[in-house]
Amino acid sequence: MKIAFKMRLKPGCKEEYRKRHDAIWPELKQLLKESGVSDYTIFLDEETDTLFAVQQQRGNQSSQDLGTLPMVQRWWKFMADIMETNPDNSPVTVPLEKVFHMD
Repeated sequence: MKIAFKMRLKPGCKEEYRKRHDAIWPELKQLLKESGVSDYTIFLDEETDTLFAVQQQRGNQSSQDLGTLPMVQRWWKFMADIMETNPDNSPVTVPLEKVFHMD
């Protein structure tokens, strides 16, 4: 199943966000893959600092459902200074409804 959600980047943090994701921890990438998350892409709307994430997932678990795992909690803490977050450092996410798909 393919899902999409949006998050908010703090103003002026585009390059730092890109830098951190270019160097994503290999063990986090492996955890995501082992959890069924693949084909994960994040787009940025620079006018609004809105991040749009799209990922393929096997089963009902998305990357945002892994928050009880220590590695994910460390990543959230690492990213919290450049994103809008919840009190537990998880990114504020809003699920997006699919309204069109073309094969």
